Amino acid sequence: QVKLVESGGGLVQAGGSLRLSCAASGRTNGNYGMGWFRQAPGKEREFVAFITWNGARTYYADSVKDRFTISRDNAKSTLYLQMNTLKLEDTAIYICAARVSGSYSATSAYDYWGQGTQVTVSS
Repeated sequence: QVKLVESGGGLVQAGGSLRLSCAASGRTNGNYGMGWFRQAPGKEREFVAFITWNGARTYYADSVKDRFTISRDNAKSTLYLQMNTLKLEDTAIYICAARVSGSYSATSAYDYWGQGTQVTVSS
């Protein structure tokens, strides 16, 4: 089992920035692709960003492209999400996830999930 723990969430004004981290522990020696998802109140969990196990490829939801950057440091077993130019609609619980294979944007493809960190964007 891989345990994922997010951190870095908080309250930020619209236009501001936050960097989220996701620390992995347990069986972290596999070639896991890593993704960020988010879930706003009353809404379904949605895909935000994905990075392959070696960081060679990244993919983003249209809603965050050019504002968010996903990265990883495998030596530290840590995933990051740099969020810039935050908007009110970015308010959500942000969850990191890991998978060996499958669709990068489908929740069903992921094997491990963190518990999330709250990001609240104010006007």
